[in-house]
Amino acid sequence: MTGSEIRQKYLDFFEKRGHKIVPSSSLVPENDPSTLFTSSGMQPMVPYLLGQPHPEGTRLTDSQKCIRTQDIEEVGDNRHDSFFEMLGNWSLGDYWKKEQIAWIFEFFTDELNLDPHKLYVSVFSGNDQFDQDDEAIKIWQELFNKHQIKAEIGDRIRPYGVDKNWWSRSGPPDKMPEGEPGGPSSEVFYEFTDIEHNPEYGKECHPNCDCGRFLEIGNNVFMQFQKQADGSFKELPKKNVDFGGGLERGAAALNNDPDIFKTDLFWPIIQKLETITGLLYDENKQKNASFQIVADHLRASVFLIKDGVVPSNKLQGYVLRRLLRRAAVKINSLKEDAMEQLTDLIGPVISIYQGTGYFEDHDHQVIRQVIYEELSKFSKTITKGLKEIAKIPQIDGKLAFDLYQTYGFPLEITTELFLEKGQQIDLEQFETEFKKHQELSRSTSAGVFKGGLADHSEETTKLHTATHLLNQALHQVLGEHIIQRGSNITAERLRFDFPHPQKLTAEEISQIEEVVNEQVKKDLPVTFQTEDRDQALKSGARAAFGERYPDQVTVYSIGDFSKEICGGPHVKQTGTLGQFKITKEEAISSGIRRIYAILS
Repeated sequence: MTGSEIRQKYLDFFEKRGHKIVPSSSLVPENDPSTLFTSSGMQPMVPYLLGQPHPEGTRLTDSQKCIRTQDIEEVGDNRHDSFFEMLGNWSLGDYWKKEQIAWIFEFFTDELNLDPHKLYVSVFSGNDQFDQDDEAIKIWQELFNKHQIKAEIGDRIRPYGVDKNWWSRSGPPDKMPEGEPGGPSSEVFYEFTDIEHNPEYGKECHPNCDCGRFLEIGNNVFMQFQKQADGSFKELPKKNVDFGGGLERGAAALNNDPDIFKTDLFWPIIQKLETITGLLYDENKQKNASFQIVADHLRASVFLIKDGVVPSNKLQGYVLRRLLRRAAVKINSLKEDAMEQLTDLIGPVISIYQGTGYFEDHDHQVIRQVIYEELSKFSKTITKGLKEIAKIPQIDGKLAFDLYQTYGFPLEITTELFLEKGQQIDLEQFETEFKKHQELSRSTSAGVFKGGLADHSEETTKLHTATHLLNQALHQVLGEHIIQRGSNITAERLRFDFPHPQKLTAEEISQIEEVVNEQVKKDLPVTFQTEDRDQALKSGARAAFGERYPDQVTVYSIGDFSKEICGGPHVKQTGTLGQFKITKEEAISSGIRRIYAILS
């Protein structure tokens, strides 16, 4: 069964059970300043998990494109990938544990024909704030018993604490900010019985063991609590079910092989790499890791570029640059001077996703040009890096990390170069420097994560509403070619990207500000209603570039001035916004401009 068939089976399965299929959101969140990327299926659903009605109802399902930057360093172990699809289904105050657990078990065992004897589950063990999830335990036992499988607690059903079986995007209860939803979870694992337990990972093997014998293929989250300002929790007005299952991992389970890179969601890329390098996948572990990193990073880069990201030294663009440069170094480690052939992998990536609607005919050339330009810049950096290495008489762990951080040289390549000189690298020192870097990255991410899971603070809500006014003002001042190519809103400022051929003049900026402030003075009402997507677009509702919307959408109108498809949040009257001021206007790529603005 192919990855595409698994995806379709899943969507069909839940559609037959009353769920509406909604399209995947962009990898770059439009209305969530708390994170750089869409990293889980639930992220675009946050307003609805918090109680806002979804235009498509209370039962939803999708396959969401995701990027997880914390997994970049993990790629190369056969089960981690930075880009992945997450199969998801949600109950927004509708069904609960009994239905969800039974349906997921049925999907895995009847639709995918996975052997129930190879399935293990985890449940929440409870703590001083919350009880053990005995309800989930009972349901799982009944389901396994129907297959004559004895499901003992501690074996087939394994309780874990908040670090493993409590889910919120920011982690366990004590790490959750005020307003964030979360709850106990119950994961499903597939056992690869041919893999022997590695005692390096502990004396006993269990579902959450990292030895490779078990692979998590799904997570049922029972989202019923919301963090309060005093650290306590209260139940959400409506209890929600949030399921997420990695498509790539499901395909690996079907293959009965833990290597996700041997599934058809990666294999055409691996095969093309074999052709380019003249090497075979599986020749040795080190080469395998390089194959995996190139395949994963290039696939992730293709999807990021499709969703409007371009290489840069900031935010999403920096992550894309890092992915492409690491892939370039790795493909060169497989074959000298093969870096320019990275673009040959774009075709296999796009072909894997034929029929999904993720790519259009003209995307290949656009993506190829972006990658080619970035690699052209990086080829000069690589040359500089090699010259720096030639100058270094003695290598140590700190210098090795500097080469990694500045020039993109992975440790194993630096190690190879200096082993040739008969020198060994202090790996402990490298690890110390690397951990410092990780902690700094986490701190930076935490800074982006401000105001909760989806920041609905008063300041952010005002700036979000002002963005609608800005969008329409740009149309009036600059022309109808304007379309939203990305936005990011924090409590301090808004950021808006749009296509325009040249720098804005001082007069144009002044006109845009004047148009927006005029609507603020009018104190226009902000209203919303659910409309048919095609009808909404036909009636003139603005939409974000590249965004795929469900059949039913929420349309926000600001008086007769602005009409836009959006999920919120917004103020009720424009008079509450204050004075609008553009603080910066700049180019971020060829033909794309960016505006920063504030309210005072």
